[in-house]
Amino acid sequence: MADMKNLILLIALFLAGNGAMAQIKLDKIKGAILSGTGQLSKEEVGAGLKEALTKGASNGSDLASQVDGYFKNPEIRIPFPPEVKNVETRLRQIGMGGEVDKFVLALNRAAEDAAKEAKPIFVSAIKQMTIQDAFSILKGEQDAATRYLKRTTSDQLTQAFQPIIQNSLSKVNATQYYHNLISAYNKIPLVKKVNPDLEAYATQKALDGLFVMVAKEEKAIRQNPQARTSELLKKVFSQQ
Repeated sequence: MADMKNLILLIALFLAGNGAMAQIKLDKIKGAILSGTGQLSKEEVGAGLKEALTKGASNGSDLASQVDGYFKNPEIRIPFPPEVKNVETRLRQIGMGGEVDKFVLALNRAAEDAAKEAKPIFVSAIKQMTIQDAFSILKGEQDAATRYLKRTTSDQLTQAFQPIIQNSLSKVNATQYYHNLISAYNKIPLVKKVNPDLEAYATQKALDGLFVMVAKEEKAIRQNPQARTSELLKKVFSQQ
């Protein structure tokens, strides 16, 4: 019974930040909480959690995919490839800082563009979630849902992101900026020639940032006391 009440609580927290979730049969959930009978079946609660997680994951991908979702967010902003940090340093020393900045902006724009494709992949993974998965997430750490999504979607996301990143890098001129920068660096006397894989780097950093945003959404949904704005939530917390 405690697990059932906790799961209902988690669903309610998701609903608090997402008014459009009324279709999860709020009246039925409310009736179960108020009566204390736990009339919802595990299957019904699992379905409610799936729908709530879908909204939470969608919010994370939406935040990452908006303009400046990566570029102006210090937590997920993609920097010049750190393994060739000396390239950035030397280019700035010879007056090419502006070109470096254009490349970094384009790199983040490519990630924002690619992040739009994450939502349907997340939704597909959540639909395949079992009742056991749902209860494991409930009992797990603050990022248990994010870890589940990462474990079940990373390979598919990587495959989906690679061609999108490739296209996005070209669309926003990041590929050309990068080629020009690396070519300019390699012409500097006595430097060791470099040519790191831009697409692999951009793909991995885009995915890393996406999961950071999803994890933040999950944590807020689990912990944010400001979500306790309705009579329903007040009653839910009174059950603890």
